[in-house]
Amino acid sequence: MQEFFNNVARYPRYLISFSLGILFNALEPLRPLLKRPVTAIALIGAVVAGFVLLTFTLEAMLGLNSPLS
Repeated sequence: MQEFFNNVARYPRYLISFSLGILFNALEPLRPLLKRPVTAIALIGAVVAGFVLLTFTLEAMLGLNSPLS
């Protein structure tokens, strides 16, 4: 039974390492864009715009801050 719990205890570490690996591999192609100020500003603006779009979309879908309620 102890071996089972030791095995289950490894899953959070696996999840963290798997998630960080995906994040690093997704962000690696964007690194050269941060070397020039113009592309860095455009990239940061795109990330902020995407976050705002996601926020507004989720608020509208969930009915949060709705003027009708």
